[in-house]
Amino acid sequence: MQRGRVQMPRCAIDGVEATIAETAHAFPRHSHDGFGIGVIVRGGQRSASGRGPVEARVDDVITCNPGEVHDGSPLDERGRAWRMLYFAPSLMFDAAGELTLTAPRAVELTRPVAHDPVLKLLFERLFAAAVDEAAQVDDLAREEALLALLAHVGARHTTMRLLRQMTAPIAHARARIDDDPASALTLADLAAEAGMSRFQLLRSFAHELGLPPHAYRMQRRVVLARRLIAHGAALADAAAAAGFADQSHMTRAFVRLLGVTPASYAMAMRRR
Repeated sequence: MQRGRVQMPRCAIDGVEATIAETAHAFPRHSHDGFGIGVIVRGGQRSASGRGPVEARVDDVITCNPGEVHDGSPLDERGRAWRMLYFAPSLMFDAAGELTLTAPRAVELTRPVAHDPVLKLLFERLFAAAVDEAAQVDDLAREEALLALLAHVGARHTTMRLLRQMTAPIAHARARIDDDPASALTLADLAAEAGMSRFQLLRSFAHELGLPPHAYRMQRRVVLARRLIAHGAALADAAAAAGFADQSHMTRAFVRLLGVTPASYAMAMRRR
């Protein structure tokens, strides 16, 4: 059972999403489409990150890369609280290009947990500018706060190392799910298109992406439903369009992966 709450407040910067969480909820293995940077503000968290097992405590900065599979659970029954910003990959790539005067093919955040007081301060400044409506911060100040954080991250916490590429059959299988997560594709369908047996596809997909096909498709359905809800779709319509059996099915998946109900998310979006 989830204890506490997760909020996704309005964010005033294009390409950036915010999360405020205070919960004992244990999140299953999942990934995000953007770069995540946040700060633990109470308690601690244990995570099986794509960069190894980690523990984060108060004032630690936590990060994740796009597509990096990880989970998250509290260190004890008291739970933990954190603030998080998720950046569209283009923001990170553009910043890296401006800083290095090159066109990097890949950018990777190097440490899942860092004790960096300067980065913590820059994050708090940006979070307040992006989320706190009472702060009355103008667009120029927000842009300066964003660039200050990205410059520090680029100088201290990233590498331009080329990330590992997927094999062509698994890339094709992933693309089929990404293109239509609501589809009732079977393992046999994906295997046939990839030119593999079902057993080979299942093993290879889980090995290369960190999630089996069904879990990956469920995550993409949540992403699709979230996008539809953000654009004003009714919850029942979003559930049907994203391939869920019904609205209750979508709600369970939302809470499991995001820690927030679709209704709460819809309410937050209406405030924008």
